[in-house]
Amino acid sequence: MTTSDNDLMNFAEEADEGLASTESVAQPWKILIVDDEEEVHSVTTLALTGFVLHGRPLQFLHAYTGKESIELMRSHADVALVLMDVVMETEHAGLDAVKRIREELGNKFVRIILRTGQPGQAPEREVVSTYDINDYKEKTELTSKKLFTLMHTGLSLYRELIAMDRTRRGLEKVIAASSSIFELRSFTQFAKGVLQQLGALLYTRNDAVIAAEGIAATVGKSGDLEVMVGVGQFEESAGQTAAQVLGTEALAHVKAAAGSSAPMIQDRHFAMRFETKNGKGYVVYLATDTRIEGSDARLVELFCQHVALAFENMALHEEVVRSQRQMIMLLSGSIEERSPELQNHVKRVSKYAVLLGKLHGLEQEDLELLSVGAAMHDIGKIGISETILNKPGKLSARERAEMESHVDRGNAMLEGQSGEILKSASIVVSQHHEQWDGRGYPLGLKGEGIHLFGRIAAICDVFDALTTTRCYKEPWKIDKVLTYFREQGGVQFDPALIDIFLENIEQFIEIKTNFTTPSR
Repeated sequence: MTTSDNDLMNFAEEADEGLASTESVAQPWKILIVDDEEEVHSVTTLALTGFVLHGRPLQFLHAYTGKESIELMRSHADVALVLMDVVMETEHAGLDAVKRIREELGNKFVRIILRTGQPGQAPEREVVSTYDINDYKEKTELTSKKLFTLMHTGLSLYRELIAMDRTRRGLEKVIAASSSIFELRSFTQFAKGVLQQLGALLYTRNDAVIAAEGIAATVGKSGDLEVMVGVGQFEESAGQTAAQVLGTEALAHVKAAAGSSAPMIQDRHFAMRFETKNGKGYVVYLATDTRIEGSDARLVELFCQHVALAFENMALHEEVVRSQRQMIMLLSGSIEERSPELQNHVKRVSKYAVLLGKLHGLEQEDLELLSVGAAMHDIGKIGISETILNKPGKLSARERAEMESHVDRGNAMLEGQSGEILKSASIVVSQHHEQWDGRGYPLGLKGEGIHLFGRIAAICDVFDALTTTRCYKEPWKIDKVLTYFREQGGVQFDPALIDIFLENIEQFIEIKTNFTTPSR
């Protein structure tokens, strides 16, 4: 079984994490001893007792055949160094295992040292030129002193390789964010790249966060710090407070850093505050494997000064995006003022759409786009006369045609817009009346030819229309509404989305209840 591409991408992150704790615990270096002689395992372990490098001790894993070593490497991708015997279950079992580790498991980071008691069985020159190994030793020459030297050089090189790979992947994120700096998702992408770069600079575990200072933090109450982005064990921590995410020691460092201009360096924690020109403060926290030296801290300080400039530009863009969203919601809400019975319709449809999108599995960035698009779905009705909007009886053919024109009117308002938010809104506006069987309007789109946003908005818009009072009807009872949606799955609506919608109907009803104004 070949290691998947995702496994390989995640390997360097897993390889240096170990004990995922924000308290003062040093992750041990994992050493795999592969030999069919029990005595070799015992002697090697004894000889290396007490070995510590960069504040990290050794943790030994043991395999007695080449096959066992592969299974251990498969389940412990973060093994740093392998001491591999050549002759075990076969005369070349060790060489076969090396080849499988490099090729089948795709592990290019682990340092592999071949040890043999029968050098004639595998000539050094042939082995070194044919196999990707890092050293070749006869067992008789590996004294305790030489083992210490071997550990030091091998583990130091492994550490450098991990740092280089993190730097590469961090740069990839930063470059990707830089090329699309004004896209909705760039800020998170950029911030994650920054954390990976810092981790590589300091040789830290890939557990880190960037937290933004809130109102309380500016007056010295740093518990109000909100996590903007996290990596490693903090990957899902965005939006939570630092107090909710970090351990006691880590939080103390972050609080201290928030109130200081100097980096907070102690034990296995690093925290530092940086500030943009507009006074917005951020604190970066990393869980470290070794104590940070003064020269390293100065390097990070310089790095953060430059990052602050990028953060400021991105923060300004985020403010523009937030203002744009608010204006869109105000404009969409103005339609409700023209038809009292539509009060909170925009908010409900937007929230229904986000819930259905989330249940379907959309990412947060897409949910934000969908939220705004769904709120704008009826923007074209701003050009429809109030006589038609509020007519209590059935619409004539002419009136129906004018009502349906709100889709084209809304699309015309958004046509040619280049921003990602308005582009997504245009999709919802133009497709929320399309139907799964192709009988919708205005384009007669069918099935998955209708954008997912349009299919989601269609269900949410109709659900709100059926369950609320309109000038031309009373609200339907919920049983009748559910029957209608069951019948229309695969006809008017996407059947897969209908299944999700019906399975979670209580959550939609809760939104309706919370955002319905009681009758006076």
